Amino acid sequence: MILTVTPNPSLDRTYEVPSLDRGEVIRATGERMDPGGKGVNVSRAVAAAGRRTVAVLPLGGAPGALVADLLDAQGIEVAPVPVTGATRSNIALAESDGVLTKINAPGPELSREEQELLLETVREQSRDADWIACCGSLPRGLAPSWYAEVVARAHAGGARIALDTSGRALLEALRERPDVVKPNAEELAEAVGRPLATVGDAVKAAEELRGMGARAVLASLGADGQLLVEDTGTWFASARVDVVRSNVGAGDSSLAGFLVAGGSGPAALASAVAHGAAAVQLPGSVMPTPDDLDPATVTVTAQVPVDRELKEPVS
Repeated sequence: MILTVTPNPSLDRTYEVPSLDRGEVIRATGERMDPGGKGVNVSRAVAAAGRRTVAVLPLGGAPGALVADLLDAQGIEVAPVPVTGATRSNIALAESDGVLTKINAPGPELSREEQELLLETVREQSRDADWIACCGSLPRGLAPSWYAEVVARAHAGGARIALDTSGRALLEALRERPDVVKPNAEELAEAVGRPLATVGDAVKAAEELRGMGARAVLASLGADGQLLVEDTGTWFASARVDVVRSNVGAGDSSLAGFLVAGGSGPAALASAVAHGAAAVQLPGSVMPTPDDLDPATVTVTAQVPVDRELKEPVS
């Protein structure tokens, strides 16, 4: 079982539009409403892969109730933490050329009692978990060290933990040695405080995160592919993508693919890339099923192309 923790979930509305023109009336060509938040998306991808998952998340108001109903309809077990504030609602505008514009609301502020109940719910639900995936931004009220506390408690209970967050929350958590962290290129550059222009730059940054405490780093480099840096080696993987429809949740799908395939080594990296490549070719934040995957398009190598310039360098 894979347990996910999403401290700041959302109700996500995605509209497909031909183009985004400011000040104009834009007619959507498609729309979706999905439960959102990075950990929620990981649970959705795990469930789509046919594996059991439990989602721990604070829920409040009508949007929170709708998030729970949508997850239940997808066969995902929900461990809700009732909160006074309403769960946030986000909007994503997906243009036909693949450009995505997102409007993310801040979400409710959690009281001290709600914070403790969230931690206690994670503890209770983690007893049967193979992995705990802690993902996304922290809501108002939670200190940047909150993820560090979750990692420490998870390890004390014998669980493995994957962390997908950024900024100070990521840096604070590294001291507790999470089993794997999953930054994208921007988050990786922010963590080490310098730009990334090549795959080699990303490798060095990932190694630096390991030196700061991460046991393994699964780094998403967007259209360039993904890196896995761990004790047993370093690998680079990429996949052919024919049409990009939406990258909403693609990184979360990658993390789910990595965890369901064991969470270490080149086979897990290949699964991560296959899931991410499938996700970007689906509308909105639809998560791929096994039928959507095309493992034959994925290449994994230990001969990392360190001199390759990134298609989307991070300054």
